Amino acid sequence: METHELVIEIKLLERRLTFYEEKYGISSEYFYNAFMESKLTRYDEYDETRTDFSRWKGIYETLLRRKKNINKHLLQ
Repeated sequence: METHELVIEIKLLERRLTFYEEKYGISSEYFYNAFMESKLTRYDEYDETRTDFSRWKGIYETLLRRKKNINKHLLQ
C-alpha cells in the first residue's frame, strides 16, 4: 500500500472512531485499554453495546496497524 493510500485510510478510520468516541464519551485509546483489561465486561449483556465494542476494537486495531505501516514507509 502506498503512503498516500495509508494516509487516506488512516483519516477514514479516525472518522469512524469519532462516532464511537462521541457516542460513549471516551477516547478510543482509553476504550481499547479498558476493553483489553476486561474492565468493560458488565456491558456484555447489552447486544448493541457488545456489537459496538467489537466494531470499535476492530477499527482501532486496524488504525494501529496502519500507523505502524506508515511509520515503516516513512523510515525507508
